[in-house]
Amino acid sequence: MQLAFAPELKAFRQEAADWLDAQLAGPFQSIRGQTNQIDNVEERRAWEAALGEARWSVVGWPEQWGGRNASIAQQIIFAEEYARAKGPPRAGHLGVELLGPTLIALGNEDQKARFLPDIARGRAIWCQGYSEPGAGSDLANVKTKARLEGDRYIIDGQKIWTSMGTIADWCFVVARTTPGSVGNKGLSFLMVPMDQPGVDARPIRQMTGEAEFAEVFFDGAEALAIDRIGEEGEGWKVAMALLGFERGVSTLAQQMHFRNELDEIIAIAKANGKATDPLIRQKIANAHAGLKIMRYNGLRMLSDGDTSATLSGAAYTYKLYWSRWHVALGELAMEVMGQHGEIGVNDERMNSLTTMYLMSRSDTIYAGTDQIQRNIISERALNMPREPRG
Repeated sequence: MQLAFAPELKAFRQEAADWLDAQLAGPFQSIRGQTNQIDNVEERRAWEAALGEARWSVVGWPEQWGGRNASIAQQIIFAEEYARAKGPPRAGHLGVELLGPTLIALGNEDQKARFLPDIARGRAIWCQGYSEPGAGSDLANVKTKARLEGDRYIIDGQKIWTSMGTIADWCFVVARTTPGSVGNKGLSFLMVPMDQPGVDARPIRQMTGEAEFAEVFFDGAEALAIDRIGEEGEGWKVAMALLGFERGVSTLAQQMHFRNELDEIIAIAKANGKATDPLIRQKIANAHAGLKIMRYNGLRMLSDGDTSATLSGAAYTYKLYWSRWHVALGELAMEVMGQHGEIGVNDERMNSLTTMYLMSRSDTIYAGTDQIQRNIISERALNMPREPRG
């Protein structure tokens, strides 16, 4: 199968490629190819600002909010060129890819005017307050509470596995605002400033040596009532709409990043002679085929229309598929590298493929474990009977 973009998009691709190459070979050369989201924090903030200034940060957003009103095809092209140029993971991706589109879809005009420009221009980095101790994959089991006092909510509770929690300016938090409510009822979706008394973000050191995640404690922290998206008690609806954007254009950029990892594995296999091993060759071929399937599935998802409404069957299966594929790729990387993959470099930091192997273990856990994903597919996509709940 050959998929190609219309010829008139060639100029857009060239413009994106030229700008990215100029920036990442010039003023931002030091962060080109970085894999961690919180290294060189100030330079990463500067990179977000540069993307915003050139209107490349949020190309699919309306022009009034700092975007280019780009078509789906143009958004895919930019995502591909960004990955091809080895752009670093976006420090602002939770705002750019998740909260921003949610605000555009469900926020009021005042919220859009106050929050979208800072996201688009890289002036605000966001983190996600979903997972909690004992409720990592069961989002509806939220224990964090928020009570309305006058014009603001007072928040008490704890979130965990909060990406970029130690450097973020804001956090979007799902909290229980209806006393005595259970499950997905009585939740509200609040936007909470991180730089305030009552918010304590503590880094979680990972086995890779990095501290991308944090556990965040709320002890009397405040959020303005006007910074609640949607009605009180309807936070589940907003939270699910936001997760729908995870299956959007960013999936194509993720696949290009996977392509870079596979290419690096192939280059190592050729250099150390393991490319002649028929079993290694077969595993590389399987990885290549899986990546192609992932791409076609991603394009199929995007062709289904608005991901913020009802997820398609393809979208429901995407996370389960790529997470298992990525685990297998990490295992292949270690097999190809051999003992060299177990040795730390640069002040005991792991090389990129070893880090990928270790991080891939979390792919099947965060944003819903494989078991949760299979339940979601069966119950929501296939309309099978619900699993008995206690």
